[in-house]
Amino acid sequence: MLEALLLLPLIGSGLVFAFRNSNSKYLAVGIAFVQMFLTFYMLSQFNSTPTVDSSLQFEINQSWSTFIKSTIHFGVDGMSMLLLLLTNILVPLIILSSFNENKGYSNNFYALILLMQFGLVGVFTALDGLLFYAFWEITLIPIWFIAGLWGDNEKRIKTTTKFFVYTFVGSLFMFIGLIYVYNNAASFELTDLYNASLNGTQQFFVFWLIFLAFAVKLPIFPLHNWQADTYTYSPTQGTMLLSGIMLKMAIYGVLRYLLPIAPEALLGTSGQVVMILSIIGVVYGALIAIVNTDIKRIIAYSSLSHVGLMVAGIFASAIITAKGGFSIEGAQGALVQTFAHGINIVGLFYCADILIKRFKTRDIREMGGYAKVAPKFATLFMIILLGSMAVPLTNGFIGEFILLKSIFDYDKVVAVFAGLTVILCAVYLLRLYGKAMFGAGDDKVLATLKDISAVEFTVLATLAVFVIMLGVYPSCIIEMVNSSLKFIYSSIKG
Repeated sequence: MLEALLLLPLIGSGLVFAFRNSNSKYLAVGIAFVQMFLTFYMLSQFNSTPTVDSSLQFEINQSWSTFIKSTIHFGVDGMSMLLLLLTNILVPLIILSSFNENKGYSNNFYALILLMQFGLVGVFTALDGLLFYAFWEITLIPIWFIAGLWGDNEKRIKTTTKFFVYTFVGSLFMFIGLIYVYNNAASFELTDLYNASLNGTQQFFVFWLIFLAFAVKLPIFPLHNWQADTYTYSPTQGTMLLSGIMLKMAIYGVLRYLLPIAPEALLGTSGQVVMILSIIGVVYGALIAIVNTDIKRIIAYSSLSHVGLMVAGIFASAIITAKGGFSIEGAQGALVQTFAHGINIVGLFYCADILIKRFKTRDIREMGGYAKVAPKFATLFMIILLGSMAVPLTNGFIGEFILLKSIFDYDKVVAVFAGLTVILCAVYLLRLYGKAMFGAGDDKVLATLKDISAVEFTVLATLAVFVIMLGVYPSCIIEMVNSSLKFIYSSIKG
C-alpha cells in the first residue's frame, strides 16, 4: 500500500511530463485523486488503537548500503497518517484550482506538482535519517521551478533565489547535524539516531544545527525574511503548496527527529529561546498583517503568526516533559492545528487569488462590494475565514484552545502574549473581509463581475466542509496521533 503511495506520484509526474498538450491537467488531477482515494483506503486499514511502542504499519525496510549504514525504511504511524491525509487531500484541490488558468508549458507545471507530492510523501514516511534528508531536498527542486518559472514576471527570480538560499543553507545545517549524530550512532536508522551517545553539550549543538533547517522552513522569527515575498510572487498553486503542506514538513521534523535526538538541550536555554522567538513571531506576524494592505501579504503574515503558536505549544509540552513532568497537549494541539491550518491557508490564498483576478489588484483598499454580486463566494470565504479565526465549531478552534492551554501550563505570562493571537487574528481577517466584500466598490467594475465558477465553487466548498467537519469532530485527529506523541514525548522524558 505504501509502495503505491510513493510510486504513483513519481510515475504520474513522468507521464504528465511526457503528455505534451493542454489536456495534461486532466491526467494530473486524475492521478492526484487516485492518490487521495488510496490514502483514504490506507486510513480504513490503519489501526489507530494506542500501543505502548507506537508500532509502525505498512512498513518497507530494505538495506541498500552496509558501508553507509543506511536503509530504505518507510513506515506509517498516526502522525505520518495525518500528514499523508493532508498532503493527498490538498494536492488534487490545488491542481483543480488552476483549471481556469492557461498555464504555459502546463505539462511541466503539473508534473512538478506531482513530483512535489512524491517528495512530501517520502518526508512524512521516511524512517532513516539519510532518506529523510534526501526527500527533504527533493521537495525543494519542484517548488523552486514552480515559483521561478510561473511566478510574478518582475520579481520571480529575486524572490525564488532568496527562498532557495535560505532553505538550502538551512538544509545543509541539518545535514551536518544528522551526520554528526550518525557518527555517534550505530546507523542512520531512526531508532539508532534516538539512541546516539551524545552528551549535553553535543546535544546542544545538534539541536541548533537541525533546528535551523526547520526554523527556516516554518518559518520562525527572525528567519522569515523569505516568506512574504515568496508567498506573494509565486503562482497561487505554488503558494498553496508552500503554506499548506511544505511548512508542515518542519512541524513533523521537530517532532519526529529534533526532540527525541536532542532532549537534553531542552533543559538549558535552547527550549526557552525557541519559545521566545515563537511568541515574538505570533505577535509580530499579526501586527504586520494588521497594517498591510496587500491581500497575499496579510495572509502570509497570518501564517507566520499561526505557525509561531504551533511551535510554542510543541516546545511548551516538551520543556515540561524534559523537566520531569509529562505533557503531550501542546503537540496534540499543534497537529490538530497543522491539519486545520493546511485547509484554511489554502482556502484563504485561493480566495485571495479569486479576488485578485476579479479586481486586478492585490490592494484590499481598491476592492469592495463583491458580496453584492457573489453570495456563494462570500459565504464560503466567510466559513474559511472563521476557521482561521478559530471560532468555535470550526477546525481552528480546538487546536488553538489546546495550544493556549499547554502554553498556560508552561508559563502564564507567555500565555498572555500568545493569547493575543485570538484578538489580533480577528482584527486583520475581518478587516480584510470587510474591505474586499463590503467596501465601497466601483459599481461599473462590479457590474462586470460574476460569482465563482463551478471549479472555484468545488474547491472552496470542499475546503469549507473540512472546516466544519473537523470543528464538530476534532477528536478523530487527536485519537490518530496520541500513540505517536506518547512514544515521542516518553523518549524526551527518558
